[in-house]
Amino acid sequence: MKGFIDDANYSVGLLDEGTNLGNVIDNYVYEHTLTGKNAFFVGDLGKIVKKHSQWQNVVAQIKPFYTVKCNSTPAVLEILAALGTGFACSNKNEMALVQELGVSPENIIYISPCKQVSQIKYAAKIGVNIMTCDSEIELKKIARNHPNAKVLLHIATEDNIGGEEGNMKFGTTLKNCRHLLECAKDLDVQIIGVKFHVSSACKESQVYVHALSDARCVFDMAGEFGFTMNMLDIGGGFTGTEFQLEEVNHVISPLLDIYFPEGSGIKIISEPGSYYVSSAFTLAVNIIAKKVVENDKFSSGVGKTGSDEPAFMYYMNDGVYGSFASKLSEDLNTIPEVHKKYKEDEPLFISSLWGPSCDELDQIVESCLLPELNVGDWLIFDNMGADSFHEPSAFNDFQRPAIYYMMSFSDWYEMQDAGITSDTMMKNFFFVPSCIQLSQEDSFSTEA
Repeated sequence: MKGFIDDANYSVGLLDEGTNLGNVIDNYVYEHTLTGKNAFFVGDLGKIVKKHSQWQNVVAQIKPFYTVKCNSTPAVLEILAALGTGFACSNKNEMALVQELGVSPENIIYISPCKQVSQIKYAAKIGVNIMTCDSEIELKKIARNHPNAKVLLHIATEDNIGGEEGNMKFGTTLKNCRHLLECAKDLDVQIIGVKFHVSSACKESQVYVHALSDARCVFDMAGEFGFTMNMLDIGGGFTGTEFQLEEVNHVISPLLDIYFPEGSGIKIISEPGSYYVSSAFTLAVNIIAKKVVENDKFSSGVGKTGSDEPAFMYYMNDGVYGSFASKLSEDLNTIPEVHKKYKEDEPLFISSLWGPSCDELDQIVESCLLPELNVGDWLIFDNMGADSFHEPSAFNDFQRPAIYYMMSFSDWYEMQDAGITSDTMMKNFFFVPSCIQLSQEDSFSTEA
């Protein structure tokens, strides 16, 4: 049942009604406590199936192209391929991973804003023609290296023009689109549509209104140059909650009916990433060291208690140079849960959580309230399925966490009833008894 990012020989435990995610985590905490206390993930693939069903129920008119860089573990890619999603790839390796699953080139788009020439040539070689572009320089690279390219002009949205993060965002201005269309015409590059992206951090639904209006302008502009436009990519930014998905749909649905009506021949796609995988993975980490510090060392978060109670710094066996890499660029979207049982009236202390590198950047949680923990105790982080599976840094000899996949029988039956099958994936399932015995001999099997 153990699998690694580059190991397609994974297994998936099918859980009977009497077994749940908590039982699986308990079992592996026990096992890892005996064998080395390494961090590990548990992935519930049934949650991915549920997310897809939710997508189909709310925004069936929009085809999802899963953003591979978000989580490229083999089980995730295989189940999404079986569900019939497309794939949005940022590089050659991602395109190769997806193509190995038998996904047709028409269901792959190349979305890197800064493409290497060698990777454009690779896309041309394997027949991946649809790609995004937001500058004249990129257009020229595409023209020289991919004669069959079909380009989506990537336009900027209001939430990523200017502002403190504006220098890291991509997308051309509406004003510059005419120039890019002229260049494409001169270079004989085929423009087939428009892409925009609204960040999940953006709370203003009006951004979609303006983005769709701008997209329609570019479609009309492209028509003047003789381009046949047939695709609109509304990007990612979907958090995973049904409420947010319904809220976005409530805004965009009437606008799509006006600007890109059904029957117009325009295919609407999107690039959900964390939407599918964030809630599907849980990370268990072990406390490897602790420090007692003065309460006033904590200047923010839960604040000072004004008492003489100590505060604690806990060091874990995973950090920003591993599974918490996204913490370097965004806030942590999960609250740590103590695995061991403790009394309701047990005192709580201000605590901070750190990775194993002893680097000042390796702070996972600045300030939270926890009971006093000991070295060897475990913390559980849910919603860890997105941006947690990149190649680990060699810093401090970090060991990549094992991944244990599971799915409930009810989710399995739902998948079968929907006619979703994958011959290679079916071989990877095995039955897990309803009563897991927490001993090395009786715990359900793992495969290296």
